[in-house]
Amino acid sequence: WLYLRRQKERQQRQRRLRQLPLGQAGFQLLDTAGTARSKADFLGGWVLLYFGFTHCPDVCPEELQKLGRALELLEELDPALPPLLQPLFVTVDPQRDGAAALARYLRDFHPRILGLTGSPQQVKEAAAAFGVYVSAGPRDADGDYVVDHSVLTFLLDPDGLVRDCYGRSSTAQEVARSVKGHMEAYGALAA
Repeated sequence: WLYLRRQKERQQRQRRLRQLPLGQAGFQLLDTAGTARSKADFLGGWVLLYFGFTHCPDVCPEELQKLGRALELLEELDPALPPLLQPLFVTVDPQRDGAAALARYLRDFHPRILGLTGSPQQVKEAAAAFGVYVSAGPRDADGDYVVDHSVLTFLLDPDGLVRDCYGRSSTAQEVARSVKGHMEAYGALAA
């Protein structure tokens, strides 16, 4: 019974992975220090990747708090984890989210979350590579606007492949448990 259950879980996981965007195209963006970064810079380590924007009134702060808490839980489980896992926040609003704005915004969530921005075209291409929907809403009387976007955090393995994604309903504990499980399974395959 346990064997069949594990087999079914493995098949469901494989089916789910086939449905995930592959992120093969990668990205070419700038970090908060102004350094050019690409997906290739993060190969060899694990990445938690979230697309959002600093002017988001509620969803992005909630997701970043959850991501920060998941990182804390993972660090408690394995103090050697920080160099193995890089959290990334890619803005979907590059017109307002320059490097300095991202740095100020992200310091409130977790010190290891690295912000990435770029030209509108670069950001659009990065979002498209992961199948992330992005649409800027109409401007109000003050010229302010919100950006509607997919609310997903992607887990990329050391080969740069998407291994899982987490939506709004995932808790920090579930994300931490899933990431740890993927890391252990990957390690077992690599050994």
